[in-house]
Amino acid sequence: MRLPVWLAGSVFVALLVGTAPGLHAQATNFPDKPPLLVGAAWYPEQWPESRWDQDLALMQAAHIDVVRVGEFAWSTMEPAEGQYNFAWLDRAIALAAKHHICVVLGTPTAAPPDWLTTKYPQTLRVEADGRRAEHGNRVQFSFTDPLYRKFAHDIAEQMAIHFGHNPDVVGWQLDNEYGEPDFGPSAQQQFHQWLEKKYGTIANLNRRWATAYWSQTYDNFDEIPVRATDENPALLLDWKRFVSDVWKSYSLNQISAIRPHADPRQFITTNTMGWFDGFNEYTVHSVLDIAAWDDYIDSDHYDYLENGARHDLTRGYKMKDFWVMETEPAFVNWRPTNTPLQKGQVRDMAWQAVGHGANTVEYWQWRSAPNGQEEYHGTLLGADGTPVPVYYEIQQVGKEFAAAGPEIAGTSPHSEVALVNDYDSRWAITFQKHSAGFDPVAEMLAFYRPLRTQAQAVDIISIETPLDGYKLVELPALNVISQSMADRLMAYVRQGGHLLLGPRTGMKDEDNALQPERQPGPLADFLGGRVDQYYALDTNVPVSGAFGDGTANIWAEQLQVESPDTKVLMTYGKSNGWLDGQPAAITRKVGQGTITYVGAWFDAATMSRMTAQLLDEAGVKPVLTDVPEGVEVCRRSDGQKSILILINHNATEEHVALPEPMRELIDEPGTVNAVDLPEYGVAVLEAEK
Repeated sequence: MRLPVWLAGSVFVALLVGTAPGLHAQATNFPDKPPLLVGAAWYPEQWPESRWDQDLALMQAAHIDVVRVGEFAWSTMEPAEGQYNFAWLDRAIALAAKHHICVVLGTPTAAPPDWLTTKYPQTLRVEADGRRAEHGNRVQFSFTDPLYRKFAHDIAEQMAIHFGHNPDVVGWQLDNEYGEPDFGPSAQQQFHQWLEKKYGTIANLNRRWATAYWSQTYDNFDEIPVRATDENPALLLDWKRFVSDVWKSYSLNQISAIRPHADPRQFITTNTMGWFDGFNEYTVHSVLDIAAWDDYIDSDHYDYLENGARHDLTRGYKMKDFWVMETEPAFVNWRPTNTPLQKGQVRDMAWQAVGHGANTVEYWQWRSAPNGQEEYHGTLLGADGTPVPVYYEIQQVGKEFAAAGPEIAGTSPHSEVALVNDYDSRWAITFQKHSAGFDPVAEMLAFYRPLRTQAQAVDIISIETPLDGYKLVELPALNVISQSMADRLMAYVRQGGHLLLGPRTGMKDEDNALQPERQPGPLADFLGGRVDQYYALDTNVPVSGAFGDGTANIWAEQLQVESPDTKVLMTYGKSNGWLDGQPAAITRKVGQGTITYVGAWFDAATMSRMTAQLLDEAGVKPVLTDVPEGVEVCRRSDGQKSILILINHNATEEHVALPEPMRELIDEPGTVNAVDLPEYGVAVLEAEK
């Protein structure tokens, strides 16, 4: 099936009209707006208009500068097909402006109205088991259905015509939290078309997928099943790539509706969900102006290093500053036990976001709806419309953002070390874990934690990101690797870079097939070593060597040295017989650079010692030395000025000595040589000019 003419044309228009100017170090492209914003999700359509001014006055008192509106208001904007009503939204935006609050407009396509899905049931998404979604929740639409694309394009275009040059609208959020794919007829047809374009002939697909296995051979593309699990590994990987391309085209469909009618200063983004891997974020973000994400704590207790990693992940989508489009005001409603953040941690999280490159922090939500599925979610106002306790902590954040914003403007985080996040590799491992405990994100975090703690700055990047300027690059588990990737990595080492490969690197090629060479595939000769065999572990295995004595668990690879230039760093102790006395980590120097392969999932202490040695060899120094454990150091700079953000994530007071006198930006004015941080305390400092 070919793309409909209207859709193909809209994609072409999007490529012609371009995108908004980039946002590198200020929240918006509008110079009259504050450089650092605090915001909230506001739903005026859910409340009497007589209440709006009181809400906005409370926002202004809390130093809230921006609201996101509209992303779930389709039935209010278009109450019947082709009948648009934006008058209420005009009034809401104008009233917000009177309170010095600007607006991000959300296109409402995550929750289509009942008139649409009832009259056109083909626009509803089909689950993998064949059941069609129903009205009454959200994300019930088919992201591939041409008719749904047309309705989405039309509502976005009407909004852009109406609001595209409103000076109080600073940006657009497309949809809300892209997530669920469709397995219905339109998705099947488009997947088959996508495969035919990629492979050309069914014979080529059969060859590359090795479909002779289990008699999977296909006679034509229409025979290929559409499933997300329990299939040929190549099919599963291509399905994820297809889903990523569809979400990209889904974005382009709305971008092509908005951009021709919008002020070029208005950015276009969407809100993402941290480690969510339903699609390739780098693919989707390639057509967006900035990245934005929804910062919610996944567990009962705030893990600042894991949360910081998700900020760094989001910054890496566009390699520039980003927005936090939603975050929790103390608690959520969807965890098994919705424990609150400790008093002070809401402020702690806000400043951590800024320290990692956010220029806006918005809270979800301002006030809960009178009814609906999220009644127990945290808010800034109670059901009676008066502030709840966390309102005052967010008010403090807003006051501090206003004070420090002018100095922070123009600055961004910078790092000399990078961690590679690769969706193909994460998917490939998840399809065939081999060890139930091998979670690719947990492995990523095992590498990230000591890097962030010791280097105090980490970029999480795509494998396609240029590596120039990084002294150390770590690939925790680059499972899927092409020859072109290998060539880039070898060039990086030859130019003096230090490269670390983690376990399971180089097992697969682009088709999710085992490499014809042993691991690490096309890097094996360059490493001067290889993986002889891999083993899933259910007990600890002792390791010892250059990184001290420790243990490996979950995964271990038996390495072999094949070059006299390659040195053994770590060796396994007695375990299953196969690993006894065998190399666990090896390294080779190439020119001024090094390539190191770690074949096991080491314990945290061993990872910390390994990281310290690698950073030392690469010449990476921390921003501050002798920092107490649990105190996070963030630096933003612009080449001229340097801003230091210190966050005490501990429940005890901590003392931090500074390398030079610095000026306080949010506390009492003055120059200090050291700071005493109370529990969950924050200091924002600028180096003396």
